[in-house]
Amino acid sequence: MSKKNDIPSTSQHTDGLHKRAIRSFVIRSGRMTEGQQKAYNDNWEFYGLDPKNGPLDYDAIFGRNAGIVLEIGFGMGKSLVEMAKNAPDKDFIGIEVHTPGVAKLMMLAAEQNVTNIRVYCHDAIEVMNHCVPKKSISCLQLFFPDPWHKKRHNKRRIVQASFAEKVSSLLQDGGQFHMATDWEPYAHHMMNVMEQQLQYSNAAGAKCFYPRPTWRPLTKFEQRGETLGHGVWDLIYTKNSI
Repeated sequence: MSKKNDIPSTSQHTDGLHKRAIRSFVIRSGRMTEGQQKAYNDNWEFYGLDPKNGPLDYDAIFGRNAGIVLEIGFGMGKSLVEMAKNAPDKDFIGIEVHTPGVAKLMMLAAEQNVTNIRVYCHDAIEVMNHCVPKKSISCLQLFFPDPWHKKRHNKRRIVQASFAEKVSSLLQDGGQFHMATDWEPYAHHMMNVMEQQLQYSNAAGAKCFYPRPTWRPLTKFEQRGETLGHGVWDLIYTKNSI
């Protein structure tokens, strides 16, 4: 049920050397169908963002100053497009390494004339490190990341203390880090990590999960899970004002 999310393949150390870092995702086939390739080519100029261009200038990209929502790992993009369509007062930026998913998102956005969304087809942590200005986003969304079920793989989970700190550096004061998972052990892992972060407050109350918010679209995976009796756990943490 879970989507793949990413951390970089290299990390910078104080000695100036690069060392291969632990990945929290598995790169799926990037091969696109002819239709997906056409959708990608036709829509990239408007919707696509290139990490080589460096820090984002939101006013230049969207032509206005609005709240910025950043989502990591949007899969095939349907729910992110729906959120952007339903919140025209906000601007959305999605990051995904799966090229067919990027193509699908852009196609859906174009078909529905959703213009308050842009997308990176790149490594999320690299984008966060080099392209997203500090204290510039109102919300970061991480929905259904790979839970890495096996204990020996738990270290690959994207939600760790260092990631929570990185997210905090990008959030405006009062901004929110919204997570959701369909794997209960991962939900408790997320909570254990986040409850130790003093720069955040749990929006639902200490050690409580957040009731399913109406603004998060119900995905086909969630619908299928509900039919099978599976649960989904939302967590929302607010960055404290300093």
